[in-house]
Amino acid sequence: MLSLFEIAALLLVLSAAFSWVNRVYIKLPHTIGLLIIALIASLVMLALQVAFPSIGLTATLQGAISQIDFNETLMKGMLAFLLFAGALHVDLTFLRSEKWAIGLMATFGVLLSTFIVGTGFYFIAQLLGVNLPFIWALVFGALISPTDPVAVLSILKTVNMPHALEAKIAGESLFNDGVGVVVFSIILAIAAATLGHDASAAAGHGADSFGVLQVAELFFVEAIGGAVLGLVAGWVAYKSMAAIDEHAIEVLITLAIVAGTYALASRIEVLGHHLSGPIAVVIAGLMIGNKGAQFAMSEHTRTYLFGFWEMVDEILNSVLFLLIGLELLVLGILPEYALLTAIAIPLVLLARFTAVSVPMRFLGLFKTFTKGAIPVLTWGGVRGGISVALALSLPPSEFKPLILTATYGVVVFSIIVQGLTVKRVVERAVDPELF
Repeated sequence: MLSLFEIAALLLVLSAAFSWVNRVYIKLPHTIGLLIIALIASLVMLALQVAFPSIGLTATLQGAISQIDFNETLMKGMLAFLLFAGALHVDLTFLRSEKWAIGLMATFGVLLSTFIVGTGFYFIAQLLGVNLPFIWALVFGALISPTDPVAVLSILKTVNMPHALEAKIAGESLFNDGVGVVVFSIILAIAAATLGHDASAAAGHGADSFGVLQVAELFFVEAIGGAVLGLVAGWVAYKSMAAIDEHAIEVLITLAIVAGTYALASRIEVLGHHLSGPIAVVIAGLMIGNKGAQFAMSEHTRTYLFGFWEMVDEILNSVLFLLIGLELLVLGILPEYALLTAIAIPLVLLARFTAVSVPMRFLGLFKTFTKGAIPVLTWGGVRGGISVALALSLPPSEFKPLILTATYGVVVFSIIVQGLTVKRVVERAVDPELF
């Protein structure tokens, strides 16, 4: 068994090596190139295991990857720093100007997509003779509906688009993962109850825990409570940074705010619910990246602080996308679900189109949006590591392999195909004079 240091060393070495290969030979966008190389490496290793089982190289790498709890690593470790780094660079002025579109897509859009995907996935499974209860189809709909802020922000770096449109995509992705996790938790609790008391307890709630008032209470505590915590944390960081002009200490303050706020959110309990750590660090990041950068930092500190968080973002993104590719070695993807997974891809895109077009057309009655906004928002809604992490967190059941296989297939398609073609979609859909 490898030590924690050895696992970290292995991931960093592979990230650096694959990044170099991509930069020199393949020349794809950094994170997408890493994912593709990691997937190819995983497939080669699996083929070697079949052809030469005595080598043991694949088993060694599988052992190392299996020691990494992807859900814990992302959701309770990397995500806080990645979300803060992303929020730090988002212009709050543009975010405010698009607040209604962002708010509707991040809430109503996620719910609408969840039920469209869940219902469609259930009927397709029945047609293909796959035993999948409706509630478990809804679980898949809930975990695949939120766009992934890490994947979205990573891909936005490679695309030039109007600021208003970029604000919608970035803002929605930063907030809808918090909403998506709440929706996922509620539906999973109901689904897990069908497996028995122990599985329901593992999901974190009882079978009859949720009425309309309980759902509203959960949303209020997690989302509003997380936002309030983020505002307080951001204000503390802002006042602390405004009192000094020392870039090393100010960088340390931001690190402390991210780690401390995310950890505190999981410990504060209100009405039996915890606060949303993702929403808290996003709010803190927006405050420090806008008000803090403008009033609490010297030019010298801004250069160092933003440079530091860009490096954190690049390193953690590299490791995350590498891990998504290498997870193929240990996920237990089942080939018999390949057809259902293939059909799930256009289903998820259809749900995304509906979840974007309904709020946008409603708001279009009151204001004018950028030409081509709906196709760009649909195709730019990339899924990523959060969906995989949520699928891995499911309690053991006969339905988990199917959901895991479908999730991984949709995520890989989303990152590679949508990620590589979103620039072309923007160029075709949006008036070039708006750039």
